[in-house]
Amino acid sequence: MEATEDRSRLWLVQTPQAFRAELLQETLRRARSEGWQATDEASLVERMGGEVRLVMGERHNLKVTTPEDLRLVRGWLAGGEPAWRVGQGLDVHRLVEGRPLILAGVRIPFSRGLEGHSDADVVAHAVMDALLSAVGLGDIGQHFPDHDPAYAGADSLALLGRVVEMLAARGWRPAQVSVTCLAQAPRLAPYREQMRANLARVLGLEAEAVNLAATTSEGLGFTGRGEGMAAWATAVVKADS
Repeated sequence: MEATEDRSRLWLVQTPQAFRAELLQETLRRARSEGWQATDEASLVERMGGEVRLVMGERHNLKVTTPEDLRLVRGWLAGGEPAWRVGQGLDVHRLVEGRPLILAGVRIPFSRGLEGHSDADVVAHAVMDALLSAVGLGDIGQHFPDHDPAYAGADSLALLGRVVEMLAARGWRPAQVSVTCLAQAPRLAPYREQMRANLARVLGLEAEAVNLAATTSEGLGFTGRGEGMAAWATAVVKADS
């Protein structure tokens, strides 16, 4: 390129281009027989001496060439639904004697565990609620009620897998998850990577798409007094095209 073109004289051309069938057939016949080279049919018609006119178009008149084009068209046909959604989840459980402490599927050595109908995995529960809220499916209490004996002692990672299936049935899939766990003790840093890996595996994500942070409340509130733990989660979901 030696200079910048005058853009006031340039047009963005869309396809398909429209021609009378007999004109286009004759143009293509001559192009083959005479070895013409061209970028599109309009330039061949011009070479034949035909007149090419411009007709104003609009961006939704899209030629589907690549997989990205197809995803864009599907979004338009779905009525303009956004391709991404965000949901938030919060869960709290009390610490009690005689229960194992399970966070994101990892059994963590500690003198107490979280009380609940299932395994009381506060991290997994927050992620489940974030995913459900992103697609307007309520919360985990609606889908896995604590009065249903079927969920007594349930593995929360398995329940998280079922939430992922619910999203898939409605055309959505997890894209990114971030969780913050609030606990005065124990220290969660030694278990962080295994917790991330467990969540990523169930969500069908790379570990880099799952963030897990742990913090204390500096001795304040029920978590600071060691009475319980809390977790907040934010989930981004993507339309599965």
